[in-house]
Amino acid sequence: MKNLIIDAAADRIFFKIITDNESYTSDYPNSRENFDKFVILLFDFLKENKLNVKEINNIFVNQGPGKFSGIRTSISAAKALSFTNKLNLYGFNSEYVRNQNYDKIIDLFNKGHLIKNLIKPQYSS
Repeated sequence: MKNLIIDAAADRIFFKIITDNESYTSDYPNSRENFDKFVILLFDFLKENKLNVKEINNIFVNQGPGKFSGIRTSISAAKALSFTNKLNLYGFNSEYVRNQNYDKIIDLFNKGHLIKNLIKPQYSS
């Protein structure tokens, strides 16, 4: 199973692929310039790791709380990928991630605690 995690709710934009045997991570500054080319960064990340979108089983996106621009951009990209490629989409909360350790997200998914296609953005004030 191949999982894509997208997290742009904090100060960095993180892309992570987690498979049964491996994981790959890339991060970028959370900036206006990077939001303008968010999808390009994402596809470059997939290409660098020799992964086609059609090979992904699940997309997990951080729905906050966090920065408005980061959350809106990442949710929009995740929804578009999910819709156009018929991928499973799950939202998770920032509180589940500590020091870019996304293992808890996969654990919650495996236990059935994440709800498919339920995305509720939570913005910081």
